[in-house]
Amino acid sequence: MYSEWAPGHVGGESETIIGNWMKSRGNRGQVVIASKVCKLSTRAGLSPKNIAAACDDSLRRLQTDFIDLYYAHAEDPGTPIEETLQAFNALVTAGKVRFIASSNFSAGSMQAALEASLSHKLAAFAGVQNNYNLLFRSEYENGMRDTVARNGLSIMPYFGLARGFLSGKYRRGVVVESQRANGAAEYQNERGWRTLEAIDEIAERHKVSVAAVALAWLRAQPTVSTPIASARTVQQLAEIMQQVTLAPSEIGALSAVTA
Repeated sequence: MYSEWAPGHVGGESETIIGNWMKSRGNRGQVVIASKVCKLSTRAGLSPKNIAAACDDSLRRLQTDFIDLYYAHAEDPGTPIEETLQAFNALVTAGKVRFIASSNFSAGSMQAALEASLSHKLAAFAGVQNNYNLLFRSEYENGMRDTVARNGLSIMPYFGLARGFLSGKYRRGVVVESQRANGAAEYQNERGWRTLEAIDEIAERHKVSVAAVALAWLRAQPTVSTPIASARTVQQLAEIMQQVTLAPSEIGALSAVTA
């Protein structure tokens, strides 16, 4: 649904591009595909009918027989979770989806969904995708993290670089020309600037990018599997792909400055 945000697009264009790319290279077996259902304006909600139709739409655009990981992109108060899970279970049984996961669910809703899956012997959410990063911590750490850990799951947090603020391009007194500047504005305060100063020191010590340090802190947190970070250029991709292992003292220092 993200491509729907681009002027002139209707949603699904990114899946079409990926589908054509895989077909031209014959590399489907080397690619793990994740997609979502719920928030596309033309396929909104988690009703059984919508889930089935949205999945078929994605499979057609991707030119594949199955999706590796299929997310419920948000909660749907208008559909009982049992009905949603039955629809996902049907996709798994049919071989159209391998695993399902939740995105933007509350801790209570996630636990209820897991219990419903167990009670009704349905496919269960195998993972979580919520907003979590060095500057946006309390929502996940004060509830959902315990639920994830208790059920033996993990999170692939989105906004791993705090909407780009932790990419390194935002600096005190510097105007950044970016489509994402408005999203990063909420972090341009004393807490944010102190955090960047702490990251700068560690990044210099390890000779890596600011983004690499921010993502390394996230990877070191309990229940985190793989942080999600976006890149628009090859240079940005190189920066977020840098690997660094932080010392416990460095992890503690960053945690303290953002507590």
